[in-house]
Amino acid sequence: MTITTLDTRSATPLLDWYDRHHRDLPWRVSPGMAARGVRPDPYRVWLSEVMLQQTTVQAVKPYFEKFLERWPEVTDLAAAENDAVMAAWAGLGYYARARNLKKCAEAVAREYGGVFPDTEEGLKSLPGIGDYTAAAVAAIAFNRQAAVMDGNVERVISRLYAIEAPLPAAKPLMKAKVALLTPSGRPGDFAQAMMDLGATICTPKRPACSLCPFRDACQALKLSDPELFPVKAAKKEKPVRHGAAFIAVTGEGEILLRRRAESGLLGGMTEVPTTTWTARLDGETSVTAAPFAAAWQASGTVTHVFTHFELRLAIWRAAVPSPVDTNDGWWEPVTNLEAQALPTVMKKAIAAAIPLAFKTSRA
Repeated sequence: MTITTLDTRSATPLLDWYDRHHRDLPWRVSPGMAARGVRPDPYRVWLSEVMLQQTTVQAVKPYFEKFLERWPEVTDLAAAENDAVMAAWAGLGYYARARNLKKCAEAVAREYGGVFPDTEEGLKSLPGIGDYTAAAVAAIAFNRQAAVMDGNVERVISRLYAIEAPLPAAKPLMKAKVALLTPSGRPGDFAQAMMDLGATICTPKRPACSLCPFRDACQALKLSDPELFPVKAAKKEKPVRHGAAFIAVTGEGEILLRRRAESGLLGGMTEVPTTTWTARLDGETSVTAAPFAAAWQASGTVTHVFTHFELRLAIWRAAVPSPVDTNDGWWEPVTNLEAQALPTVMKKAIAAAIPLAFKTSRA
């Protein structure tokens, strides 16, 4: 069963709740700040929205602050070295976002003089900006009446209307409902209020329904158990892929690193030599795939879960007296590892072979 009577006037209780209970976030202009004349910075809004995709607020905060410290304007980010951006992003995951972040900043600087376009369509013309990010930036930064829907909003709207169609098929219906609710006044605050409501009140487990500004209208609360929504299609079991990683260390404490191809999984990131595993195919796991002949020793296995598959890497370690010429990569002091664009899976591999590697490394 669904309801169709809610409209933009129904947003008022939510906005009143947001005025009192909004989260204080480093990229956000709060209602109090807005009342004092502070306006959202499109660069900050865009940067935060890209970082927040499939990542938690707590994980994003230090990365956001680090990026702003190094590149306070979009033109600064556009002029940055690719390697520096990838290194600053390392550990945040979903690395295609970092590559698109740099391309988008360059496009804004080159094509728009460092000023973000202020419409959904204009924003979607930029690299890496899809429907969600365009709507979020348009609403929050430019006060456009755009329907913003992330995972938190999906949960709120599915419960509010008791939408029984499973995700992801239900997304178009959910977005249509969000559009009906989004007011022309304060659409950015409405979008952020919906996100905050989902994050703090309408949570996946044990929602605090008694505190919800939509409690009188919520169909899931009236007819069923809110925790039953949103309905999700059965998940497919993630395939397990296998490969090997090779950690070679010199007597001077240098480690062999190389850069992955720009395209594909972890594109452009730094890695230790590894076999050619992919999301669909296993790589070699034995020492025969080592980048050069040495006394390689087995150092256990690490597991890393990607979005669509689980990877298990056999770890091999070799101590060599001096750097070996491999024609593929470079030798980096272990003390410099934190400055490299190493994704989490590679940090796990290195730590398995050199347990103190990241305790002695300096940022």
